[in-house]
Amino acid sequence: MASKKYRPGQKAPASGQYQIVGPKGGKGPERTVTRGEPLPPTPSAGSQYRLVDRTKHK
Repeated sequence: MASKKYRPGQKAPASGQYQIVGPKGGKGPERTVTRGEPLPPTPSAGSQYRLVDRTKHK
């Protein structure tokens, strides 16, 4: 399943846990980001983020 990837600095489309994905597909740690906030820098160039767990609201 291919999911959309986001670059560091882009505004998060939804609140939740974003996992770092390396340029060759390796998976890194997750970051918690609030919708509308910019995604933080990644530790290595070419890495992106993928939303893995959307925040659940009642």
